Amino acid sequence: MTLNADQPQETISRHIYGHFAEHLGRGVYDGLWTRDESGNTTIREDVAEALREIKIPNLRWPGGCFADYYFWKDGIGPREERPSIVNVLWGGVTEDNSVGTHEFLELVDVLDTEPIIVGNVGSGTVQEMAQWWEYVNHPGPSPMADWRKENGREDPWNVRYWGVGNESWGCGGHMRPEFYADQYRRFATFLHGYPNVRPFRIAAGAAGGDYNWTEVLMREAGDYMDGLDLHHYTIIGSWETEKGHATDFTEAEWFELLESTYQWEELLDGHIEIMDRYDPEKRIWLIIGEWGTWHEPEEGSTPGFLYQQQTLRDALSASTSLDIFHRYLDRVKMANIAQTVNVLQAMILTEGDQMILTPTYHVFDFYTVHHDATYLDFALDGGEYRFGNESLPAVTATASRNSEGRVHITLTNLDPNSARTIEIEVNGENVTGVSGRILSAGEINAHNTFEQPDTVSPAEFTGASVSDGNLTVELPAKSLVVLELSP
Repeated sequence: MTLNADQPQETISRHIYGHFAEHLGRGVYDGLWTRDESGNTTIREDVAEALREIKIPNLRWPGGCFADYYFWKDGIGPREERPSIVNVLWGGVTEDNSVGTHEFLELVDVLDTEPIIVGNVGSGTVQEMAQWWEYVNHPGPSPMADWRKENGREDPWNVRYWGVGNESWGCGGHMRPEFYADQYRRFATFLHGYPNVRPFRIAAGAAGGDYNWTEVLMREAGDYMDGLDLHHYTIIGSWETEKGHATDFTEAEWFELLESTYQWEELLDGHIEIMDRYDPEKRIWLIIGEWGTWHEPEEGSTPGFLYQQQTLRDALSASTSLDIFHRYLDRVKMANIAQTVNVLQAMILTEGDQMILTPTYHVFDFYTVHHDATYLDFALDGGEYRFGNESLPAVTATASRNSEGRVHITLTNLDPNSARTIEIEVNGENVTGVSGRILSAGEINAHNTFEQPDTVSPAEFTGASVSDGNLTVELPAKSLVVLELSP
């Protein structure tokens, strides 16, 4: 690896490390909030503290598919007066709307993060979305601002990031791209800027490799959007059959999932090429609004709750994905892993009053060093991880310089069998020392449980040394390392 520390590139937006909380399974209730028998909700302080530790930059809510079934006025006012609905999407459970706009934005304040609200285009109206925007943002006097004040919130929240529908090609209405483009233009027209806040309007983007969706949206509605929201999940198997087990897998399945992770390169190249033709100034953000690994639900859990365990494999898939996102910083400015607690590739799993951190949580902890740091130019020959007749890059990396001038390097070795020695030539930086942490485990399916919560957890890394200003890193098999260079 050759690191050109004197050749700064784009800023790594902290928003790439964003999160997602949908009314799905135990993500909201029993996850971010607890709820007593009377329906009163309380933010889980243990969960909130853990999320503050990884400095989550934003939180997307109320969905996901749920967003296009959600009528925001049902979640406003005294809890005992809020109507209940059946969440037909996710498990058929009764949703009592005890977590609504005020509760969500209170959580945002507690987490010191930024909200992303996704409005209802699929089953809602322009008036409903425009009034929601007014409710949370207008300083008043106005009908919605006055109602907000009656409900206990004097000042507007100044919510800038606003999704205009979700997955409108699927659960958000099964729309054709031409129809959604017209709907988007119509809904976005009525999100008016106020002196205190300007809307950052996010259009529902494509599913995976649907490049025609991006083509039509950019052509027909690009002038009216600030962000385009691409969704893609990393799976093995297929959507129609089984997607593979989270913890019971072979090396062949380890390889298959990590190989699938590299599909991000093809997807980003394809969508960005289209966006660049219509927006050469790169004004519009490509937002990866839902991403992560998706396995079959854990045995014994409610299938519609999408509760899955996570192993070291998921963690290294996440670090590899983030490294790929960093290569497209001129266009990729925001991403939201799915989802924050108890759903899909979560940061945290809870059971009653117990809480554990997943291996993916520790990846996001390691990568806090890159938040709003400057990406540094480097060249890396990471070798090959071969399985059978196939291969993929064994080592992937990111290097950055933070606002205090410190240089950090993250290195991921995807090979579960072989260590790698990385010789790093450092240009433009006088390196005298190095410290680091490592995330690894003995088995490829190692994961944390409520009985053994620290099976996959960070440890001090002593495998890096400095000689004549350059580094030698002994990178163990199946590991992620974060290094800080000392000048």
